Amino acid sequence: MSRYNAAEIEAKWQEAWDKAQLFKAERDPSRPKYYVLEMFPYPSGRIHIGHVRNYTMGDVVARYKRGQGFNVLHPMGFDAFGMPAENAAMASGGHPKTWTYNNIDTMVQQMKPLGLSLDWSRMFATCDVDYYGQQQALFLDFLEKGLVYRKKAVVNWDPVDMTVLANEQVEDGKGWRSGAEVERRELTQWFFKISDFSEELLDALDGLENWPAKVRLMQENWIGKSRGLEFSFERVDGGDPITVYTTRPDTLNGASFVGISPDHPLAKELEQDNPDLAAQLAAMRKGGTTEEAIEKAEKLGQDTGIRVKHPLDPAKELPVWIANFILMDYGTGAIFGCPAHDQRDLDFCRKYDLPVIDTFLSLEDPKPVEKEAFVPPKTEKVKWIDHFTGIDVATGQEAIDATIDMAERDGWGKGVTQFRLRDWGLSRQRYWGCPIPVVHCDKCGVVPEKKENLPVVLPDDVSFDVPGNPLDRHPTWRDCACPECGGKARRETDTMDTFVDSSWYFARFTAPHADTPTNMEDAEYWMNVDQYIGGIEHAILHLLYSRFFARAMHICGHLPEKSKEPFDALFTQGMVTHAIYQTRGADGRPVYHYPEDVELRDGKGFLKDGTEVEIIPSAKMSKSKNNVVDPVAIIAQYGADTARWFVLSDSPPERDVEWTASGAEASAKHLARVWRIAAEVAEAGDAAGQGDDELLREMHKAIHDVTMGIESFGFNAAIARLYAFTNAIQKSQAGAETKRTALRTLAQLMSPMTPHIAEGLWAMLGGVGMITEAPWPVADEAMLIDDTVTLPIQINGKRRAEISVPKDMPKDEVEKIALATDAVQKALDGGSPKKVIVVPGRIVNVVV
Repeated sequence: MSRYNAAEIEAKWQEAWDKAQLFKAERDPSRPKYYVLEMFPYPSGRIHIGHVRNYTMGDVVARYKRGQGFNVLHPMGFDAFGMPAENAAMASGGHPKTWTYNNIDTMVQQMKPLGLSLDWSRMFATCDVDYYGQQQALFLDFLEKGLVYRKKAVVNWDPVDMTVLANEQVEDGKGWRSGAEVERRELTQWFFKISDFSEELLDALDGLENWPAKVRLMQENWIGKSRGLEFSFERVDGGDPITVYTTRPDTLNGASFVGISPDHPLAKELEQDNPDLAAQLAAMRKGGTTEEAIEKAEKLGQDTGIRVKHPLDPAKELPVWIANFILMDYGTGAIFGCPAHDQRDLDFCRKYDLPVIDTFLSLEDPKPVEKEAFVPPKTEKVKWIDHFTGIDVATGQEAIDATIDMAERDGWGKGVTQFRLRDWGLSRQRYWGCPIPVVHCDKCGVVPEKKENLPVVLPDDVSFDVPGNPLDRHPTWRDCACPECGGKARRETDTMDTFVDSSWYFARFTAPHADTPTNMEDAEYWMNVDQYIGGIEHAILHLLYSRFFARAMHICGHLPEKSKEPFDALFTQGMVTHAIYQTRGADGRPVYHYPEDVELRDGKGFLKDGTEVEIIPSAKMSKSKNNVVDPVAIIAQYGADTARWFVLSDSPPERDVEWTASGAEASAKHLARVWRIAAEVAEAGDAAGQGDDELLREMHKAIHDVTMGIESFGFNAAIARLYAFTNAIQKSQAGAETKRTALRTLAQLMSPMTPHIAEGLWAMLGGVGMITEAPWPVADEAMLIDDTVTLPIQINGKRRAEISVPKDMPKDEVEKIALATDAVQKALDGGSPKKVIVVPGRIVNVVV
């Protein structure tokens, strides 16, 4: 009993929990519910310590809330569609479905030993036909309500993977998977009307009080509300005016050119009969459409020869240029270039020798514009040079407002509110995704599939030996009957963006086996997600798309009104990091080594053959750098509770934590120590002791502090308090029964973090039933008030002893007790003190 055997104890209690089905969630209107959810993983085939940290955090909350009497929903699933499965199939000659489901099986077997309190009966993968069939039903509902539509659009095109990429999948102008130079193409795509909700999504951020402020700010910036001026430049040749939109109309006197996108209707018109221009525009359309890609790309332009009149001075003419840094999907696809106060415009004008006209000077540091544009904040006061509204010195925002007012008054422009948020293009030219449930009929056009014909199931008999989407060349799947006229038709071969799959899974978990996307009774009971946990990398798109989907699902009758904001609280955890160990190959390139292959001695690392490795400390875990830690190996060596305890104890959960072997070993030793203490007390008799009240007071303080730590996501602080409580129990002279009471409480407070050892301690110490079903302990407020105070005793300036006395004890009584201590009596050696100074509540100083 005195030796803790993690493998034996963890297997025992996991079997007991499964047998009792403790974590199976059933709707129970008589009990308050609590829904805790971690962002579900992609089935890559291996979990890592970062997964352990994420899921353990959620498990702590789930177990704690269960102890408080809540009916807890804590599900798990897999975000299983996407390009990695296709790429793996192409590399191995296998099938994406086989690869995906094999990986899911592997990951489930890796996760179960962690002892997570998950309702595995609700598990699904987004590639399950049952799941994506209901997603297709949602698509049809959205289509009926006008929330999804089809149009031509300029997209990022990966010429190797032969698919559209989202802006976030373009890295340094290249496809995130293939590394190929991304091109801009105009394709007919399906879009969700998320932009219709821009104002609502923005305004609702203020109500998300339990979200991190940085996440709300990131979403606010992404939605990007701005008020600017829309006006037109009249063409000198009498052609159609060129309409522009600007958020800085106050700089209009600095205009040196008008720029249009390579995809602007005027540019397309001009290239029709001009092969040279067409070739130049083709070059301009290469590269991604992200702001980063545009910033880094070489500025390319072409003078169209067209001239326009300046709205403030018709005698002044500006050239019209086509420029590759202007996009059609923001504003009007046309701008006026103000190089003195916009860096991209300045780079462009310097390259093509266009004039740079300064329109204002900073009052604090006036200097000419050379290589860097001067862009003062809208709140900064500046001095204008010949500003057309008569303003001399004011903030930029005041001048913007004055310019808009003047333009509207004089009838040459109007104030317009724009949003940066664009409609969500969901079409992907890939096989391994949810099929879009529409058909194309020569007679009827684009026709929605009938719901009774859902799901539209992906065919299994596909091959990837030819680049492109295999659905395009699968006639028995592609060719079908029109649902409207019964004639020959072709299925839509584009599949949905995988962000769609993860934008409503939280709602499906409330009724994962329903024959509709949700069951409203279950959705009414379980929604919203009370606590959502995931990485900051999903702060914008996943969360924004999920917020849109929740609104769209409400409009279509699949979620209640309250669930338009689906996540009541959000926590974004830090990463788990680990040192990188590398040597250099013959070609000078780094060779990375796994942590288990490196021996650490005196701060240095060595391979088994004695070769010293270079250590790069505290880096993000990456399979490509081999600095990942396998939880399976950790569990085999130390047990799951050790892994759980360490990832929670070493750092605040919102910050990164570095995994170290020494830290894991120290955690294991502490848990073994707790077990030994409990075993000794469990075997002890019922002899009375001293300090029962003191230990009980410490116990209630621990209950209070650990509860507050869990409530505030201060898991590391809660664990620090548990260390202190363990020490107090071990040092206490209280009787055995009081110690058993304290240890049972310690086990309860540990149980959300280390559930297996907690169950073993509970059983050893005479706890009733399983600790997982026991109510969470409640602190006695009266026991949190200290009636006594511990005072250090200094003798000739050095601390020699301490005494505990009532807080309100008179100074002369404190002095008598202090002088009676062994340390003071020994120092006095039969004499009298020269001086005794009692500082109430602080210290006793004795001079001998």
